[in-house]
Amino acid sequence: MAREIYITEATYIKDLTLNIVFNDGTAQEINFRYFLQRYPHPQYNKYGNPDKFKDFQLAEGNIVWGKNWDLIFPIEQLYQGKI
Repeated sequence: MAREIYITEATYIKDLTLNIVFNDGTAQEINFRYFLQRYPHPQYNKYGNPDKFKDFQLAEGNIVWGKNWDLIFPIEQLYQGKI
């Protein structure tokens, strides 16, 4: 049976980079700048601003931005260090 992977901790490092820790102890340092620049969208362009980007929260084992989850990434991709 496959174990469910979820995020237990996320720490802002610098710029648009987070250190993400998963429930199995795996950690990934991910820079979100490339994604935000390559895939602009009116709903989440504001998160290219480091002050807005830092305002994330953990919800249901994932990282989300905005009170309506404006920006969220698949756990599997984050776990692999890719977005």
